[in-house]
Amino acid sequence: MSHVFHRNLRATLPKAVSASGIHIVDQHGKQYIDACGGAAVSCLGHNHPSVLAAMQEQMHKLDYAHTSFFTTDVAEELAELMVANGPKNMRKVYMVSSGSEAIEAALKMARQYFLERGEFKRTQFIARRQSYHGNTLGALAVGGNAWRREPFQPLLMDATHIEPCYAYRNQREGESAHGYGQRLVAELESEIVRLGPDTVIAVCMEPVVGATLGAVAAVEGYFQGVRRICDKYGVLLIADEIMCGMGRTGTLYALEQEGIEADLITVAKGLGGGYQAIGAVLVSEKVANVFSSGSGQFMHGHTYIGHPVACAAALEVQKVLMREELVTHCAELGPYLRDSLHQAFDANPFVGDIRGRGLFQAIELVQSREDKKPFDPRFKLNARIRDAAMDLGLMVYAMGGTIDGRLGDHILLAPPFTVSPAQVQEIVGKLQQAVQLATSSIPLSTAAV
Repeated sequence: MSHVFHRNLRATLPKAVSASGIHIVDQHGKQYIDACGGAAVSCLGHNHPSVLAAMQEQMHKLDYAHTSFFTTDVAEELAELMVANGPKNMRKVYMVSSGSEAIEAALKMARQYFLERGEFKRTQFIARRQSYHGNTLGALAVGGNAWRREPFQPLLMDATHIEPCYAYRNQREGESAHGYGQRLVAELESEIVRLGPDTVIAVCMEPVVGATLGAVAAVEGYFQGVRRICDKYGVLLIADEIMCGMGRTGTLYALEQEGIEADLITVAKGLGGGYQAIGAVLVSEKVANVFSSGSGQFMHGHTYIGHPVACAAALEVQKVLMREELVTHCAELGPYLRDSLHQAFDANPFVGDIRGRGLFQAIELVQSREDKKPFDPRFKLNARIRDAAMDLGLMVYAMGGTIDGRLGDHILLAPPFTVSPAQVQEIVGKLQQAVQLATSSIPLSTAAV
């Protein structure tokens, strides 16, 4: 009997015993292609020798030093590299140990920014429905994942949620893509006005929505409009790039493709590639200067932030990305993955949409393409596909509740940036088999009503 309090206490999980490249091996010697990077984490794949060597070297130098007493060379070097390679307006990096911690830090930093300015009435955050910003109480509060929020709703602070930029389902008939995006921008402005412009702290958005919607990018012009509205009312823009950032969409920061800059950017997952637990908040010059000229102190912290070994891992991961031009490879291979998915699923009546950017792609499952009717959630189609894929030796990120937290299914792919065209074909081929197996005996009652 296991004494581990597993996520699912009724499931019997295979035991991972080793990993290399894009494969994980279980206790029986079975190989699994890690086509989702766990949760879009393993950007370099597993067991990269130079990352392991950097971690070992750091452990021999310094294993741990609390950030209230010391800084370290490795933390300083990592921050310098991230600022050098980041958006031009970024000046500082606040290091944490996870994506959820990064969001918590960004929320507190945004609130304190206005306190430093004497704007004490600003207490409101605006985010989007069907977003995901993490699993701590603050991150859940701004997140729009209804299924994850529901059990803890009474414990969450108030946050406002507006419509996501989800053109596949929400763009109206006869409405242009640009018109759709600007309608949503107008909704954001209306919400700020309704709450009171002097009460809103920040707007928090994923440039490409990950886990909850499945690799959904915004229509052209949407984020330019969001930035314009934030500037008009003096509201901060927090870009949550925990899943979609650090090269995953084909540029180091996903927001680069939108032609704007955020005030705060949260990153994790691809920052350290899974080699150690690490996340960060990139802080713009505008925000950093207010702290520097004010109290000079951020009223927040955790025991393991800026951990030297985690910083060493992240620093080497980022160096490998640059040295091996893997972000460029991700951009170049993304269309190949997208085309391969179209070749495999364009004729499949149960695949309604194929979408994404770079090596961040998803398929959305539907009962009927014509009216985009989802499957009955009791059928748990996404889980059936996930389990069929595992049987075939393929790991995919499967989620339900795509549409509203209850209805809808999607499968997300986020393979390592080191993946080859041949491996892309193998991934797509196995996913095609898994979808066929999961949908081969669909009962008539699975259509949602």
